[in-house]
Amino acid sequence: VQLQASGGGLVQPGGSLRLSCAASGIRSSVASMAWYRQVPGKERELVATIIPSGQTTYADSVKGRFTISRNYAKKTLYLQMDNLKPEDTAVYYCKQTYPIVSWGQGTQVTVSS
Repeated sequence: VQLQASGGGLVQPGGSLRLSCAASGIRSSVASMAWYRQVPGKERELVATIIPSGQTTYADSVKGRFTISRNYAKKTLYLQMDNLKPEDTAVYYCKQTYPIVSWGQGTQVTVSS
């Protein structure tokens, strides 16, 4: 399983970014996926999850602002991030949580004016 995250960058508060995570070597129709984020000196934090049925969950801190989705045909996971805040600044990671645990490399998101 290989996961390749992209789409990070510098954005002003209130702005938007869309992260992508391209997957290879997985059966996307049965895989559960998630986005995490981490800031230096802190533990990695769960941001959002999605299971094959399409059911999603979100951390309270991002509810109403972030949307996790997937394209099965393209084997790509997305995280649409709207109304970004400085506290969203972190390295974001995608992860396959089932049936095999696998992490992608991180992509830096910086929210600053």
